[in-house]
Amino acid sequence: METINRIRQEVHKVVVGQEKMVESLLVGLICQGHILLEGVPGLAKTTTINALAKALGLDFKRVQFTPDLLPSDIIGTEVYDPSKNIFKIKQGPVFTNLLLADEINRAPAKVQSALLEVMQERQVTIGDDTFKLDLPFLVMATQNPVEQEGAYELPEAQLDRFLMKVIVGYNSKSEELEIARRVSNNAFGKIEQVANKDDLMRVRDEAMDVHLDPEIEKYIIELIFATREPTKYGLNSLEEYIEFGASPRASIDMYKASRAVAYIKGQDFVSPIEIAYIAKEILRHRIILSYEAQAEGITQDMIIEKVLAAVPIP
Repeated sequence: METINRIRQEVHKVVVGQEKMVESLLVGLICQGHILLEGVPGLAKTTTINALAKALGLDFKRVQFTPDLLPSDIIGTEVYDPSKNIFKIKQGPVFTNLLLADEINRAPAKVQSALLEVMQERQVTIGDDTFKLDLPFLVMATQNPVEQEGAYELPEAQLDRFLMKVIVGYNSKSEELEIARRVSNNAFGKIEQVANKDDLMRVRDEAMDVHLDPEIEKYIIELIFATREPTKYGLNSLEEYIEFGASPRASIDMYKASRAVAYIKGQDFVSPIEIAYIAKEILRHRIILSYEAQAEGITQDMIIEKVLAAVPIP
């Protein structure tokens, strides 16, 4: 717990507010899960991820995704060496600990499929060779919801690989004033390394020891099944709005993330409060809406709120 607090303090040297975003990234590190951040430009998404890497002393690389990006630009390629008459492997930016995929929804399908193997298997195939990535390896991706031109919808299979999808909102008035003052006075602190890979592994072990009562386990599964079979939970009105409910990965990720959130809060057990706290982040990118829902302006968050209200709390 002390390690988490030190990391959080370092990040907040350069990030004002945005507690949910910072906490979600910490959950991703503890659970070894990828995080998708969605928000308009200027909300410190890139700054937060960079600060997190420095505080942990991890390798960090950033890729700006564009429509003309090629798979070889992120995973690497074979390069011919004429002096030795052989092909050598030139590793791409995915060979790191923290990969920032900036504006990930600007990349075309071939790039997305290449990234898919990296995210799921934590390995890279270049030519006939397969390389295991050093752990920890996390993809922390950002996407801009207001861009339409040159943007591609992420495929459902790739979205499902993200542990959490976090909607990053604007700061409060007081926080924005503090940001303006710090920027104008160049008053941001320098990030110091306060932990390392061994500390992170210890934190993971401690977080996974957080108690999860069988009743809470059942509650998690009931929430997931309520997105798949809403009529069985008295949610008849949602039947026409949900094309596909949350996948089995949602159950796994909620199980792990609830423990991580409880650990960050200093608790040794998971309560329904932690489940409700992360439900939208775990589920919003895994519920596929029907055309009727899109036409009527129904969002995944609205559906999750109704599910939380309908499923009995243990």
